[in-house]
Amino acid sequence: LHGPEGLGFSCARLKYLFTFLLPEVCPGTQNGLSSTGSQETQYNLIKDRYSGCEIIMGNLEITQIESNWDFSFLKTIREVTGYVLIAMNHVQEIPLGQLRVIRGNSLYERRFALSVFFNYPKEGSNGLRQLGLLNLTEILEGGVQIINNKFLSYGPSIFWQDILRDNSAPIDIQNNGERGLTLNDLIFDAPVALSIVSLFVCLMTKMVCAPQCNGRCFGRSPRDCCHIECAAGCKGPLDEDCFACRHFNDSGACVPQCPQTLIYNKQTFQMETNPNAKYQYGSICVSQCPTHFVVDGSSCVSVCPPDKTEMERDGQRQCELCSGFCPKVCNGTGAEHRQTVDSSNIDSFINCTKIQGSLHFLVTGIHGDDFKNIPPLDAKKLEVFRTVREITDILNIQSWPKELNNLSVFSSLTTIQGRSLHKRFSLMVIHIPTLTSLGLRSLRYINDGSVYISQNANLCYHHTVNWTQLFRGRRVRVNNLNNNKPFAECDAGCWGPGPDQCLTCRNYSRHGTCVGSCNFLSGSDEECVACHSECKPQRGKVSCTGTGADECVACSNLQDGPYCMSSCPAGVLDEHRGLIFKYPNKEGHCEPCHPNCTHG
Repeated sequence: LHGPEGLGFSCARLKYLFTFLLPEVCPGTQNGLSSTGSQETQYNLIKDRYSGCEIIMGNLEITQIESNWDFSFLKTIREVTGYVLIAMNHVQEIPLGQLRVIRGNSLYERRFALSVFFNYPKEGSNGLRQLGLLNLTEILEGGVQIINNKFLSYGPSIFWQDILRDNSAPIDIQNNGERGLTLNDLIFDAPVALSIVSLFVCLMTKMVCAPQCNGRCFGRSPRDCCHIECAAGCKGPLDEDCFACRHFNDSGACVPQCPQTLIYNKQTFQMETNPNAKYQYGSICVSQCPTHFVVDGSSCVSVCPPDKTEMERDGQRQCELCSGFCPKVCNGTGAEHRQTVDSSNIDSFINCTKIQGSLHFLVTGIHGDDFKNIPPLDAKKLEVFRTVREITDILNIQSWPKELNNLSVFSSLTTIQGRSLHKRFSLMVIHIPTLTSLGLRSLRYINDGSVYISQNANLCYHHTVNWTQLFRGRRVRVNNLNNNKPFAECDAGCWGPGPDQCLTCRNYSRHGTCVGSCNFLSGSDEECVACHSECKPQRGKVSCTGTGADECVACSNLQDGPYCMSSCPAGVLDEHRGLIFKYPNKEGHCEPCHPNCTHG
């Protein structure tokens, strides 16, 4: 390659294989600089979350890793919808060579889509030396912060204005290693490197694009513009030639919106159902939302709006308008001002059926917080949680009243969604010495995340639960069930002792309690159904043939024709005879009053 002509010639002929397949999507984190556990635990949690991942739905946070661990599993990541945070690590490289676009839907400190700082030890030379973001060509929202990285040289010299879509986004780069070579250095000082520059200009910059191009290009000609829906560059002019999509990826094509659920028929002048409709899931168009998300119109959402409630339709949870009052949805805990359930906020959970977020039970909530002048929590107050049927994020119990030996206040809880996890867990019960059983008798679904039940010295029954049966979704779950009461010292069981603690019944179920026999069944789940309240119980015999008041073998009070009733009709309007009044005879049957009677 020689001169500008060679530069343009090579750009026009660069062809790279880029196939849009259904990507592996992983949830991001919102931990900031916080971390728990040992270095090995921290590393394993990151590896478990991101191995094989291509798109991170949320933030990528790599923080406080002091050993030079192998992070090669990050090489598959192509897109991050939130921000990328690399801070306070001692590793030499974070291999994000395939990362093409950071969307910046959420920003670190509300400003930065990429933040890299303090990645070196106080002593030694084992700090971050290269970012390795070879293919990062687009940051859609937010700016860049690269500060106080003692050994980092090349990253700060990148022409970041070319990568940021927002020209007003902040760029804070200071106090890093010695300045590395820039693009201009290569162009003017190293003719041999011109082929490298050619590759960089074609794929990594929009500086050489013709004025007619609205964004990036794959050559210098006005005909070499990328499609308007492309982000991060392209290999051709079509919407299928993009390296990443500005808005949505529909089976490899970049589109401004996903195929809508309703389309207009120009012949009938009506809106009709679109058989090819798809839902918006982050930046991807999908034919079905993930199991821990809900369909709202044409989108996959983590929570329904206030005027809608979740309903199961054709195997998928959907947001539907409430008929009358919506089930009560309450905010959970975990925020800075509401870290745990405590005596100051317990009343806010009265009559809640769904917790939007998480529930945390920490020592400062159960035993009180002298610093904040919050008294201990009365154990009886926890009864408010008996109405809760769903938690959208996690249930985290690290402290519990000593008067309670189980978690039966959550006996109505059926679903833990796990939409936002703590590390990789959505159910955690840790270090509760008085706990003897879980008592989560209604729990049927854990849609994402694993289970951590550990260091509960007297806890039994948890090992008899078929946890795999509760899990939904494709992700492999690795539970941590250890350091509880030895199995050999526990009786066999389910969620706890008694027939009302079974996950499933061997024979029949009556109002959540397993029974050995049943006279009247309903539905496909072998559920015993009670007779009508006006039926008289028949000891050792069948009391009814159905659920209606006209299907009793005998009546507890009175009988009017085939119906058992608590009282005879008085002033009931009949379209043929007018008002009807009846009286009970000696046998308890309702007889009509004489026609001349007017009020019984």
